[in-house]
Amino acid sequence: MRATRPGLGLLLLLPIGLWLAAGFFLPMGTVAALSVQADTSVFAELGFDLSLEHFGAILTDPFYLKILFDTLVMGVVVTLASALIGVPIALWLAGLPGRWRALGMAVVVIPLLTNVVVRSLGLMQALAPDGALATILALISGQDRVNLLFSPFAVGVALVQVFMPFLVLSLYDTLVGLDKRLDEAADSLGARPVTRFFTVTWPQLLPGLRAGMSIVFLMATTAYVSASLLGGKKVFVAGMVVFEEAMQILNYPFASAMAMVLLGVTSLGVVLIDRLFAGAMPWRTGRTKPLERQLSGPLPEIVVTVMEWIAPSLRRALLVLGWIVLLYPLVLVVVNSVNNVPQATAGAWKGFTLRWYEQILNQGSFYLDAALISGQLALASTVAALALALPAAFAIVRHPPVPKGTLMALFMLPLALPGIAFAIGMLKLLQIFFLIPPFLGLVIVHAVLILPFVLSMLRTSVEALDPRLEEAAGGLGATPMRVFRHVVLPLMLPGLAAGGIVAFLISFGEVTVTAFLSSARMQTLPVRIYADAQFDVLPTINVVSTLMIVATIALLLLLNKVMPLDRVWQKK
Repeated sequence: MRATRPGLGLLLLLPIGLWLAAGFFLPMGTVAALSVQADTSVFAELGFDLSLEHFGAILTDPFYLKILFDTLVMGVVVTLASALIGVPIALWLAGLPGRWRALGMAVVVIPLLTNVVVRSLGLMQALAPDGALATILALISGQDRVNLLFSPFAVGVALVQVFMPFLVLSLYDTLVGLDKRLDEAADSLGARPVTRFFTVTWPQLLPGLRAGMSIVFLMATTAYVSASLLGGKKVFVAGMVVFEEAMQILNYPFASAMAMVLLGVTSLGVVLIDRLFAGAMPWRTGRTKPLERQLSGPLPEIVVTVMEWIAPSLRRALLVLGWIVLLYPLVLVVVNSVNNVPQATAGAWKGFTLRWYEQILNQGSFYLDAALISGQLALASTVAALALALPAAFAIVRHPPVPKGTLMALFMLPLALPGIAFAIGMLKLLQIFFLIPPFLGLVIVHAVLILPFVLSMLRTSVEALDPRLEEAAGGLGATPMRVFRHVVLPLMLPGLAAGGIVAFLISFGEVTVTAFLSSARMQTLPVRIYADAQFDVLPTINVVSTLMIVATIALLLLLNKVMPLDRVWQKK
């Protein structure tokens, strides 16, 4: 067995540590400092004139307290709805035969990697007063017109559509690692399907469900893009307040204080989720065994019988609902790109036309320049993330200076903390260090955002390497560099390609943080679409969105050739 060298591990972790310090921890520290800054002028320097008045204004004003309360309620509802729909999807996905699992994974991954603004645009069309859903509800209720847009319901559906795939992937990773012999043993002992699910599958599913619900809650409570598009100016969440205070009112200290309050509240929410699941999993603390707790109070026979009768239909209904939520908005975007309607958010079919594609061909530079910036930014960020994550993956797997779980938790922090928070910090830092090009600032931030995904994939690839091959090459006289080039790198290529494609797609479609740092002369394509989608715009925006969907599918097909999609997100 190869000896662990913690010193080498620290050296390999140095590049990613410095990058995270500059792109994440320093901006977060800046936000914390801004939140207690008394001077609210735009170009005020960070100093020692400290004040808690911003926190006082937030925590004593009924307006902001209501927004925080509504945000938390929205986060809880979205998390529960995501779990209700996501569990059947994950069970279906894990139960697919091996040859179909990659296709099933695409159903989840395509919406996940499609730009959030594009998905929100599709939902605006789905919930429009002249759309199919509103028409059906109007017929059922007997009303002339039903408007679902700009309501808490519309925002909730949008957030479920955007973040539910993260919960599905977390559950899938847990489900594929289950020991199927336990279910088979329960079946041989005469246990019925419902009993087997609650006594065998459910207890093993809880850790993945806890992780998935924590991720969804964190992201849903700090989101603002989907909320601003689907809620208009009628539904306010805390993330929208942060964005408007920073970008429109230019009150960075108040925006930072709101971001810190939001961070504290969401962190408490995650702790509560963890406590609730800890109570549901007492065997993890050694107080009892999983099956003892489940079997100590068996369900009445009548309850089991009713559940056996209801469960199959309910599961199929939730599965179909999940597919509709994930895919229907994207289908609408594609359909409306050839729909002869006057504005992009119309929901009714008015006739086939190609004039919107013709307009894009004739006036393509309006979006083409933004697309080129997005492509350059995504490529630079992907290269940086791969270069940082590769040595870090070897350090974590082979030479961890501290426990692996601690290191991975540290590197996953950018996913766990609000992106809008360190976006404000980076915006302020770029004002202070004005000689740093804005493009470089965006690359730093984007690399931070995609590093958790890339590192997770490369860590899996490093764990799959056989050290004996490297030892054999070294025994034949190959230098460490030649061993890496001719043995390690070829074996790592599928993982590098998978990580690179996923990172490129995430970076290309990122808008939550990028909207803070983009300028009028350097605007990415998703940010431009986001800006256009807030007004009545021509359906050419549907054409651009359709092209982005097609490009995403094409890259995922390429990724599937390199590494099956179901293996990309399987960490065990």
